Amino acid sequence: MSIFSSVEDSSRRIHVQIARQIARKILSGELKENEKLPSEIELCDAFGVSRTALRESTKLLSAKGLIESKPKVGTRILPRTQWHFLDPQLLDWIQDLADTKPFLAQFLGLRKAIDPEACALAALNATVEQRKTLSVLFQKMTVAANSFDYEDWTINDHLFHQTIFLSTGNHFYVPFGNILSAIFKQFIDHSAEGGRFCLEEHKAIYDAIMSGDADKARIASQVLLDDENQRLSKVSLITA
Repeated sequence: MSIFSSVEDSSRRIHVQIARQIARKILSGELKENEKLPSEIELCDAFGVSRTALRESTKLLSAKGLIESKPKVGTRILPRTQWHFLDPQLLDWIQDLADTKPFLAQFLGLRKAIDPEACALAALNATVEQRKTLSVLFQKMTVAANSFDYEDWTINDHLFHQTIFLSTGNHFYVPFGNILSAIFKQFIDHSAEGGRFCLEEHKAIYDAIMSGDADKARIASQVLLDDENQRLSKVSLITA
């Protein structure tokens, strides 16, 4: 019995639907590293598609570092070290998984490495307009936290952190922040559940940036991302 199901023509292109199904099996661990995929004929039968559509899907998966296809050898799953985790479409597929917590825990580790410095740079380089934007967003976060409005908090917390990346004055942070924004929302959704908004920790970041104190901004960010404030940090990490 095939682990794949047939795809239907829809607004989403067929080859993307196929790639998404295969990617989910790989990302969830159902298909193991170095394991070979079924033959091209078997996959075409399982998905109910042509070879052209299947080959387009394998090209897409290959571009994301998930698989490797070789003539007369077949297609195998590449090691996790070669997966392009910051690819926006790959991040979107990760969010489709039944259990995203291991990935989100690793994302927290990445945030611990880059967020504090982003906050410090924002304190030094944010423009007047960017500081005004942060002010408006923090006010909205305060209202959301006081009214336990998780949806409004999530939206504005996401924009708050994105604005910090845009305020660094470092062009390399800008695209990096935009790529990570695909997963910020879900991470914030999880960390805000249960009534812990960390408003005071965000206020410390906001106050430090507004006053131009890079050291305090860096420390405040580290406090926000401390294990006690971020419940997902206690989830077991995925190992390569």
